[in-house]
Amino acid sequence: MYDSMDINEIDQIHITSSNTLDSNQRILIDVRDKYEYILGNIQNSVNIPYNYLALMPENYLNLHSIYYIYCDTGSKSRKLCIHLKQLGYQVIDLIGGYSHYHQHD
Repeated sequence: MYDSMDINEIDQIHITSSNTLDSNQRILIDVRDKYEYILGNIQNSVNIPYNYLALMPENYLNLHSIYYIYCDTGSKSRKLCIHLKQLGYQVIDLIGGYSHYHQHD
């Protein structure tokens, strides 16, 4: 079901020298549980747990910003990106999630 829609994906997040993403309209969202986020996260990300974002995206997102979304391994964030794209949000999945990022940072 979820693989039927193409989504944008990236395999690396590049932080600029000012420690922010390239644009003020690009927001990095960690959809793991709060305790996982506290144990480690990508710099400047915000934590919005998967279920909150999946059920009530309008409470957290707008249709004009670009959101980079990651989970632990990339599977939940991919499913969520497909769902959010169907709703009209501009989302990009971080391939491999935090585990992949943490290995290469």
